[in-house]
Amino acid sequence: MNSREPFDDLESELLALGELLDVPSPPPADVAAAVRARLEPAPGESTGPDPAHGPVRPHPRGPVRRVRRARWKVVAAVVLVVIAITAATPQGRAAVVRILRFAGIELQIGDRPPKAVTTTAPMPGEHTVEPDKAPGQVKFKVKTLKALGDARSVTVADNGRVVSMFWPNGVRLDQFDGGVDPVFFKKLGPPWPDYVKVGPYNAWWVPGAHPLGYILRQDGTEVPLRQAGPTLIWQQDTLSYRLEGLKSKEEAIRVATSLQ
Repeated sequence: MNSREPFDDLESELLALGELLDVPSPPPADVAAAVRARLEPAPGESTGPDPAHGPVRPHPRGPVRRVRRARWKVVAAVVLVVIAITAATPQGRAAVVRILRFAGIELQIGDRPPKAVTTTAPMPGEHTVEPDKAPGQVKFKVKTLKALGDARSVTVADNGRVVSMFWPNGVRLDQFDGGVDPVFFKKLGPPWPDYVKVGPYNAWWVPGAHPLGYILRQDGTEVPLRQAGPTLIWQQDTLSYRLEGLKSKEEAIRVATSLQ
C-alpha cells in the first residue's frame, strides 16, 4: 500500500503559493533572518532524545503531533515572509489598500489616515419621525438598545432603507437591511479595525475618527456625510447595525448586546 509523506500536501500548497506571489528579488536580509528565527528551536526546546536520560519512550500520537508542529512552523514562516516582503517594498505598501465589505458597510482601508471630512450632510430623504412611527415606514423589524433607554430622536432615510436612533453625547444607532449591496462606506487608516464578537455575532470595532459616507444603490454614487466617531458594526441575520459614539470597545460591545 502506497503512503504519502506527511509534507507532500504542504509542499504542493507552498509551490502553488509561490506561483501566485510576485516578490521582488532579492528579499530583504532581515526577512531571511526572521524566517530562520521562526524555524530554529527556541532556547531549551528539545529536538530529540536526551542522552543523559536514555531513549525516550515514544507516545503513540507523538509522531503525528511532531509533524503537525513542524507543519505549522513552516506555514508560519511562509506567512511571515509574505507579510514582511509586502511591508518592506513600495509595491507591497501600495497593495495594502483594501476594500472590506461587511454588514452592509464598505471599509476602504488604506495605509495612512484619510483626510478628515469637515462638512456634514444628511442621508438621502432623511427625516425625523416619532419613535413609534418608524416601524411603519420600513420593511424590517426596528430594534433599540435597552442599555441606553429611550432614544432622544429617530430618523428614517432613503425611502425606509435606514433607521437612525440618537442619544445624548453623540451616541447613535443606524440599522438597515444589509443585503448584498453596501449602504455606508468608511475611509480608514491606522489605527486598524479590530475584529470582535457581539454575543455570537461577528463584528468590527473601528477605534478612531474617520470619514463616513452613503452609497446610493442605483448608480453607486458616494455621498460624503461627516466625520464619524469610534464605531462598532455587526450583523444579525440579514440586518446590519452600526453603533457610534461610545468611547471604548468594551462599552460598545456591552451596549450592543442589549439590542432587542
